[in-house]
Amino acid sequence: MAQFIKIYPENPNEKEIAKVIKILRNGGLIIYPTDTVYGFGCDITNTKALERIARIKGIKLDKANFSFVCHDLSNISDYVKQIDTSTFKILKRSLPGPYTFILPGNNNLPKEFKKKKTVGIRVPENNIALEIVRQLGNPIVSSSIHDDDAVLEYSTDPELIFEKWQGVVDAVIDGGYGDNIASTIIDLSGDEPVVVREGKGDPNIF
Repeated sequence: MAQFIKIYPENPNEKEIAKVIKILRNGGLIIYPTDTVYGFGCDITNTKALERIARIKGIKLDKANFSFVCHDLSNISDYVKQIDTSTFKILKRSLPGPYTFILPGNNNLPKEFKKKKTVGIRVPENNIALEIVRQLGNPIVSSSIHDDDAVLEYSTDPELIFEKWQGVVDAVIDGGYGDNIASTIIDLSGDEPVVVREGKGDPNIF
C-alpha cells in the first residue's frame, strides 16, 4: 500500500521530502507533480525501479523514452555531450519551465540507456520536483501518467491518482491539482531546433 504524502509546492516540508528520498533510494516508485502533468518517477541509478516503470508503461526498458528530471543546468551537463552556445542560451532562457529538451547523451548515461544517442531532459518549474532531485543527488527518471478518460488525457487530481495507482507505486505526492497539458518537446540534437510536440511551453522560444 502506497503512502499518500502531502507537500506544499510553495514551501516543501523537509521531513516529507526526506520520506520521498528514502523511498527512491530503496528502489521505490513515486508519483509526483511537475509544472505540467503528474508523472511516475524513480532513481535514475536503480535498475529494478527503472524496470518497474517500464512494466507499468507496457514497454521494454531499452525501448523506453523516459525523461531525466534534473535540478539545474549543471546537473544536465552530467548526462549530455558538450553543448554549443546557442543551445545553452535556449536552455538558460527556458529552464526551469514546461519543456523537455532532446539532447545528445554522453558516456555517463546509466547502462540501461547506453544504446541511446539522445536523452530527454527536464527541469520543471516545480519546487517539489526540484527539491526531490536536489536532495537525492542525481536525476529521477520520469514518465507522464495518462488517464483512461476519453476527454482528459492526463490525471490531475492527486486523490484519484492515489486511488488508481496505490497498489502499483510506493508513494503518491499530493502537491495540489496537476495540469492536463504535457511539456513542449524540442529536439536540440541536430543542426536546427525541431519542435516534436507542442504542449504547455511556448514552442517559439528559439
